[in-house]
Amino acid sequence: MLATPLAIPDILLLTPTVFSDARGFFFESFNQQVFQQLTGTDFTFVQDNHSRSQRGVVRGLHYQLAPKAQGKLVRAIAGEVFDVVVDIRKDSPHFGQWVGAHLTAEGK
Repeated sequence: MLATPLAIPDILLLTPTVFSDARGFFFESFNQQVFQQLTGTDFTFVQDNHSRSQRGVVRGLHYQLAPKAQGKLVRAIAGEVFDVVVDIRKDSPHFGQWVGAHLTAEGK
């Protein structure tokens, strides 16, 4: 897995290592130990959600405040999504800045 830092600290674009052959492909979608090594964090992955949206749908901005704050791990399994992160932490030097990335099923 490759972890590419984006312009806002703590935001990473994760690209899995994909093993392909004539039968199809295989990749590890999440591995706690590898994630911790790549990010230097000690997060515990506690919940996995799956949603499907029709073309042209805009999903809302989701955030949580301490002590119930959560990170997000987002993946496109079909088609493409433009995922956007906005820094709304008022005490952050990056407050108001945003980064976006195209996530595609092809890119896993």
